[in-house]
Amino acid sequence: MNKDSKNTPMSELMAHFPRKGKVEWIGLRPEKRAPLQDVKSVMANGENGLEGDHFAGKYSQKRQVTLIQAEHLAAVASMMGVENIDPGLTRRNIVVKGINLLALKEKQFRIGEAILETTGLCHPCSRMETNLGEGGYNAMRGHGGITAKVVKGGEIRQGDEVEALEGFVSPE
Repeated sequence: MNKDSKNTPMSELMAHFPRKGKVEWIGLRPEKRAPLQDVKSVMANGENGLEGDHFAGKYSQKRQVTLIQAEHLAAVASMMGVENIDPGLTRRNIVVKGINLLALKEKQFRIGEAILETTGLCHPCSRMETNLGEGGYNAMRGHGGITAKVVKGGEIRQGDEVEALEGFVSPE
């Protein structure tokens, strides 16, 4: 341990990430209660969120995009006693790997061409019990990911890097 780390301000510690993340999966809900469709890319914009998603432009801008960590899908699968979880069953739009989404609290981040801003936690809903099986709701608690709004639009593709930004970009 660096002897100076105990004197490092918390804001500085929270600004450092060990590496960038990566988009593993993207899913869109074409209509309410419909299964998510796996897509290779999606356009994000500040007015509607993700183009092709049934939530686009209908609800609060605070929940334009939902994200979950691949590592949390593995944890939920373990709790459910299964080998893996189909990301579409969690009803989240984007699965990322290699970056702690909770560390993006009160931050903006870039995914591909788009810039998003964390707006809150994405808590599980009762659909998790139906989608994942008995106990699915409790398995998802604490592992539901985050919600975000689009600050700057652009294309998001599978394989794109996920990178925390220093400072804030003004909305489009």
